[in-house]
Amino acid sequence: MASVTALRGLSRDRVAVELDGAPWRVVPAAAVVRAGLSVATTLDRPAARILRHELRRAAAEDVALRSLRSSDRSRHALEQRLDRASVAPATRDETLGMLERTGLVDDARFAIRRAESLAARGYGDAAIEADLERERVSAEHRAAALEALESEIDRARRIAERRGRDVRTARLLASKGFGEDAVAAALGPTFASDL
Repeated sequence: MASVTALRGLSRDRVAVELDGAPWRVVPAAAVVRAGLSVATTLDRPAARILRHELRRAAAEDVALRSLRSSDRSRHALEQRLDRASVAPATRDETLGMLERTGLVDDARFAIRRAESLAARGYGDAAIEADLERERVSAEHRAAALEALESEIDRARRIAERRGRDVRTARLLASKGFGEDAVAAALGPTFASDL
């Protein structure tokens, strides 16, 4: 059985591990800490198993955190990303649980931000709801996100004011997921007479 003879910090999150006086591996510092490695630790089967688990966990966390670096993601999107990275289901679930407990993954927050973004790009409630459903956001979070938005009618009116009240605007609004009531309210009597 090998013994840890040195641990050398290489950067803020990497550690060089030396076994029996010879360089062995460079590993994430978090894995070293969570596995309880220290100088003079014997790397027997149980210790190696714990270290292997922590290395897998650190790799999964790294994949998830890189995905979150550019924008907020739903739990479902991160599950898919971890699956593409061939992370084992147990490690994936453990990683996602940790990210949810720390608040880095929050489907309620994601739903609100995503809904706001889509509304700002001119989408109606039906399109926003469908997008959130594709992300597998719960019905409760979808409803709360839509409730937090400016009313669909007000958004449709603003688009109609900018583009004009005509059939083309009605088609645009319908294609962007605005409901019939919002389209009719935004286009008013002019729209009704054009049909």
